[in-house]
Amino acid sequence: MDKVRIATIGRSAITERFLDALAQVPEAEYVASYSRKEEDARSFAAAHGAHLAFSSLEELGASDQIDAVYIGSPNALHAEQAKALLAGGKHVLVEKSFAANRKLAEEVFGLAHEQGLVALEAARNTFGPGAAYLKNAAEKTGKVRLATFRFSKVTSRIKKLEAGEHVNIFDPHMAAGALMDIGVYCVESALQVFGAPESVKASAVTHQVEGRSADDPYTTIDLAGEAILSYPGFLVNLSYGKVSNDYLASQIEGSAGTLFWKETSCPRTFTFTPYVDKGMVYGTIGGEGAETTSVDMPENDMQFELASFVHAIQGDSEALVETAEHEKLTLASLAVMDDIRRQCGIVFPEDR
Repeated sequence: MDKVRIATIGRSAITERFLDALAQVPEAEYVASYSRKEEDARSFAAAHGAHLAFSSLEELGASDQIDAVYIGSPNALHAEQAKALLAGGKHVLVEKSFAANRKLAEEVFGLAHEQGLVALEAARNTFGPGAAYLKNAAEKTGKVRLATFRFSKVTSRIKKLEAGEHVNIFDPHMAAGALMDIGVYCVESALQVFGAPESVKASAVTHQVEGRSADDPYTTIDLAGEAILSYPGFLVNLSYGKVSNDYLASQIEGSAGTLFWKETSCPRTFTFTPYVDKGMVYGTIGGEGAETTSVDMPENDMQFELASFVHAIQGDSEALVETAEHEKLTLASLAVMDDIRRQCGIVFPEDR
């Protein structure tokens, strides 16, 4: 295959960032934009150098001028759009979170397998040298006892929510909320390092959004949350939110030392502090023999997920193995997220 011809769904900042990353992958080119309004699709395509625009999902899927589609729409639309495009013979790269729940994700991946196509979640912090280093460096800590994966930042849209305005990212009908938008980084990173947990215990700071009707059952959404994943012999804590800023580092604590890093959404700088036996002491001793390692990461790390996707489409064996591994990671992560939401009373229409 020559260059993989890619279309986009969505006109938000994340799609803009995706197109910036696409410019760094020479094996792919941007050819089309999709939006529900034709004028919006044409405007976005023209602004970014694409020569095709679509306002019909069926026509997008049927086009013989497109090989693959990046889906950057709201979470609730991911599975429906992915299945429609796969049925039309298109490979799909789906922005995280991949689907509203695991069941829908299984349907998407199942259809991709039937069609002989690539379906991949664009979970950027699980691709590239940072993710690879974290997975390998975790072994330096020895016998793991505790770990924490953290990511919280204040969203600019919280003021709108507090003012009673409708905000997509805090709408259960959009399969959104803190876990699906921010916590997913922690969940997928933790599971990439440690695999699926034996059990999950979770709690969340929730908010009641105004329903679309008096009897709307989907009004509870999470603003922040904590979850404890249980593994044989150790625990992993997940801390995430969209209403506060967390400046603490994520870390893995083991018998041989502690590894910590600050960028859960883009791991790049790691410090390992070995354990030193000083006998009976009061307080934690640290800093002796600490080693800091930084991996080379570009400003826009979306190019790693995109490169893996494109190379898998072109039949590269290593990329096909990587995408298969990420499919398992996506499904395991959604199972954990389904459990967290169930415990916190957060229900999406797709769940029923």
